[in-house]
Amino acid sequence: MTQTHDKILIIDFGSQVTQLIARRVREEGVYSEIVPFNKAEQAIRDMKPKGIILSGGPASVTGADAPSAPDTVFTSGVPVFGICYGQQTMAKQLGGEVEGGHHAEFGRAEVEILSESALFRGVWHKGERYPVWMSHGDRVTKLPDGFEPIAVSENAPFAIVADEGRRYFGVQFHPEVVHTPHGALLIRNFVRDIAGCRGDWTMGSFRDEMVERIREQVGKGRVICGLSGGVDSAVAAVLIHEAIADQLTCVFVDHGLMRAAEAEQVVSLFRDHYNIPLVHVQAQDLFIGALEGVSDPEVKRKTIGRLFIEVFEAEAKKIGGADFLAQGTLYPDVIESVSFSGGPSVTIKSHHNVGGLPERMNMKLVEPLRELFKDEVRELGRKLGLPDAFVGRHPFPGPGLAIRVPGEITREKLDILRKADAIYLEEIRLAGLYDDIWQAFAVLLPVKTVGVMGDERTYDYVCALRAVTSVDGMTADFYPFDMKFIGRVATRIINEVKGINRVVYDVTSKPPGTIEWE
Repeated sequence: MTQTHDKILIIDFGSQVTQLIARRVREEGVYSEIVPFNKAEQAIRDMKPKGIILSGGPASVTGADAPSAPDTVFTSGVPVFGICYGQQTMAKQLGGEVEGGHHAEFGRAEVEILSESALFRGVWHKGERYPVWMSHGDRVTKLPDGFEPIAVSENAPFAIVADEGRRYFGVQFHPEVVHTPHGALLIRNFVRDIAGCRGDWTMGSFRDEMVERIREQVGKGRVICGLSGGVDSAVAAVLIHEAIADQLTCVFVDHGLMRAAEAEQVVSLFRDHYNIPLVHVQAQDLFIGALEGVSDPEVKRKTIGRLFIEVFEAEAKKIGGADFLAQGTLYPDVIESVSFSGGPSVTIKSHHNVGGLPERMNMKLVEPLRELFKDEVRELGRKLGLPDAFVGRHPFPGPGLAIRVPGEITREKLDILRKADAIYLEEIRLAGLYDDIWQAFAVLLPVKTVGVMGDERTYDYVCALRAVTSVDGMTADFYPFDMKFIGRVATRIINEVKGINRVVYDVTSKPPGTIEWE
């Protein structure tokens, strides 16, 4: 499908923000893929990229087993852009030197531009200083032949280097993160001007090409798709339905752990609006019963995943005749599955784990979204006609309310949380803030406090409210609500939700690589 599009290959050395590089490239309308360094040589031959980006990474270039780029990178004749570790390994592999033990730089820093370069043409200018985000312990101490230093920082004499003739560039900082204000423009210059990519990767072209690919893959076969109630499976289902119409049947396993009215919205959208064949499985009693007495969040996740597979498989057998199983797999899931470092994804995403299901059901997979990031899925959903209120919904994890009720789950707790969460989101919408916030939700804490309401003493639950802003989901800052807003929400929840007598607001920020509350 991507054969007609210009492509950028990103070689991954294990940085926790490598996906952001791919996002920045795609924002320029250029298709990008990430491969681990030990699979890059084959990827270069297969993909034939117009440019290569070397990511950052946690290793030291000076280590005995330090990962390196394949020689093909430097014999392919295409431009190369090394970021942090990527700059260091490029310098060392081409004859320069890298040393550890110097002053490290972590966090905000400034670079001073020494000379002009194609990398930052129209963005930065000679003699000026600009803010960047550093994260390194080693640094380049001697440049390979042909390279020149074009920017310095306090602790990096080669903060930006370039061999303009061979179109090789290296930066010691991270241009992909939002903490480097003009970093995305540097990546734009590399992919559009230096590598010469056309910028024709759009969701309109993706939709047309994927419809044809699905038709070719499925033929006259039948497809079954499990709806979770989230954006990914919904967009996958609507796209597949556009391609093969009634050859698709959707199964919605209603586990009773969704937000208020969400199950009804899913059924109405697919049955009434799109007229897609839908089986609605009422499995609330099964799931909530199995979770009774369970406090460990990981056990909750695995229980929900196991039951989903069992229920879905049973319904698929009742329907019969399906040849393909559709899944809303996204590109970050694909990246994590092939990561050379393994990473924490197996633990973090355990509630998404339906591994083995296609084999158990003797089906082939249809995964039309496996090349897309989340924001691209939302854009595709809008092009497919999904209501913006549905496509633009805040992310909601697979275990749903199960992990927003820390400790033991009961029906009473779920009902209390749904009501509080609905009030919170309603007030956010009324204030016109919903689209400014990346994710907002309520949590029913596993503690009770004594309170006084009117002339009575109460002993009820504490509700925590969380709202964060984020560009990429990798980092997040709490949303700075006006205290009058928090007061209004708290008053409504305490007055309208029986079982809650105290509300707190979480002002924790989320640095890269951490997870909290889901």
